[in-house]
Amino acid sequence: MSQNYVFPPAPQASVPVHGSGQRYAVARIFCVGRNYAAHAREMGADPEREPPFYFHKTPAALVESGATAPYPPGTQNLHYEMELVIAIGQPAFRVTPEQALACVWGYACGLDMTRRDLQNTAKQAGRPWSFGKDFENAAVISALRPASQIGHPAAGRIHLAVNGQVRQDSDLKEMIWRVPEVVANLSHYYHLRPGDLIYTGTPEGVGAVQPGDRLSGGIDGVGEIALTIGPAD
Repeated sequence: MSQNYVFPPAPQASVPVHGSGQRYAVARIFCVGRNYAAHAREMGADPEREPPFYFHKTPAALVESGATAPYPPGTQNLHYEMELVIAIGQPAFRVTPEQALACVWGYACGLDMTRRDLQNTAKQAGRPWSFGKDFENAAVISALRPASQIGHPAAGRIHLAVNGQVRQDSDLKEMIWRVPEVVANLSHYYHLRPGDLIYTGTPEGVGAVQPGDRLSGGIDGVGEIALTIGPAD
């Protein structure tokens, strides 16, 4: 029997798969906070004593690489954060790091766009980060590349430029918690399944952007990403 909705359901959020014509349907987006030591320090935290922690973005926040995204409402301090993104391909619940990579389908480049002023206000008040992290066009993503083609990147340059000037330039090996550890840890709190994306954190060098700025970056062996900041809504 067909469903009778009051309003038509929103389109299924999805990400293109590089060179295939296929798309990866997205269910949830998890994000790791402060997963590079130098970035944790530039944000005033001590990374050596902190276990991984997470926040969420909704699939409605996704925007594909190459888009022009309007400067979001409610902020005067929009920041970029360049990240490796994991795409889950098999159910994972209470897996070990040794089992975790078998559950990863592929990888992409991502930008975790952040309303930093709203995030900082929430931090000071001991409130959730949702207003600072989860908004339209806040989860930028490149085409996914299957792990069966590129392997599981554990090292390699991760970088981002704004208007041609390099702002972030690091290596995946600088992650505090590597891909197998992130997947294993998160699987002890959620039943991970195909359709789940995990943004794995950003290196140092985050900063503000303005309307008209052009962002471009990449991760060795994974791909490239681009975003133009459009006028405010």
